[in-house]
Amino acid sequence: MKVGIPKELKNQEERVGSTPDGVVGLVKAGHTVLVEKNAGIGSGYTDQQYIDAGATIADVADVWDSDMIIKVKEPIETEYKYFKEGQIIYTYLHLAANKKLTDALLASKTTGIAYETMVGPNGGLPLLFPMSEIAGRMAVQVGAHFLEEPHQGKGLLLSGVPGVKKGKVTIIGGGTVGVNAAKIAIGMGAEVTLLDINPQRLVEIEDIFDGKIQTLMSNTQNIAKCVKESDLVVGAVLIPGAATPKLVTEEMIASMEPGSVVVDIPIDQGGLFETSVKATTHEDPVYMSHGVVHYTVANIPGAVPKTATQALSGVTMPYAVEIASQGIAAIENKTIKTGVNTYQGNLTEKAVADSLDMKYVSLDDLVKVEA
Repeated sequence: MKVGIPKELKNQEERVGSTPDGVVGLVKAGHTVLVEKNAGIGSGYTDQQYIDAGATIADVADVWDSDMIIKVKEPIETEYKYFKEGQIIYTYLHLAANKKLTDALLASKTTGIAYETMVGPNGGLPLLFPMSEIAGRMAVQVGAHFLEEPHQGKGLLLSGVPGVKKGKVTIIGGGTVGVNAAKIAIGMGAEVTLLDINPQRLVEIEDIFDGKIQTLMSNTQNIAKCVKESDLVVGAVLIPGAATPKLVTEEMIASMEPGSVVVDIPIDQGGLFETSVKATTHEDPVYMSHGVVHYTVANIPGAVPKTATQALSGVTMPYAVEIASQGIAAIENKTIKTGVNTYQGNLTEKAVADSLDMKYVSLDDLVKVEA
């Protein structure tokens, strides 16, 4: 199979779909790999390193003419023209909040395999996990930055100092993102509260942090109280493939002290805060609503491309080799199967279909018809 790795086009997105080591794996499996010129520069990889790994450096049109495309972020509108029937696009897609991309994939009969819906044997999300770790850790880092007065914040140091109260951080969601945000917040010396709907998960989190964190059941009353009292609120809820529920209302945001900060990590799935009205970029990352700083960057790990590309490629490329080698037959691997969101003009991920109010078709039925 001919496999293409294009340069990412999102604002200040310097990650790349594969490291040179990942390319070696594809080439050893017998595949031809085309890498767009300078695609890896932002992550620290030169064209020569990709050539040494067995790839060919090509222009954007030739790369996109491949049978399979490996990316990091969802294609943007200028890339839709390259979609073609039977082509496989393997990347983060986040279709639940992006009907235009969904329609383009369906119209072109492109097979869209989404990292974020691929479920591992243990029920986890192996291709989302490393980026969730990075996003969670960075959320508190950037939140602390924007709490500084020169950056529109209230001028507060999360750790406080002796004789001065610590800052309050609330994290909504106890998954990988939330736990990693909590690690950094505690490390910075903040007072940390984490909310989740699963009581067993809260028990686990209490044990992880040895009682250094306040855990609460996630409900409207507790969220409202915590948000009002917090200096920094991190939205860390993810429902695979589906739009994120708006758990924090505009009224709750308005109750916060001016100069407080919210970081909405699942903004690419629609966002957790009712006031998250747009996704921002690393170039222009924040806006104000009710006097509260809103950080809604849709590709947070893109700010640390060297770390992020290595972490991502390590988990995505073994599956990429399977997909390139077997095509749609690779869905015998159940993890790959759960990643197929579109196939031959059909929407095959139920959570996306429900979020967009579109028709869902079981992949099993489609493949069965072909056979």
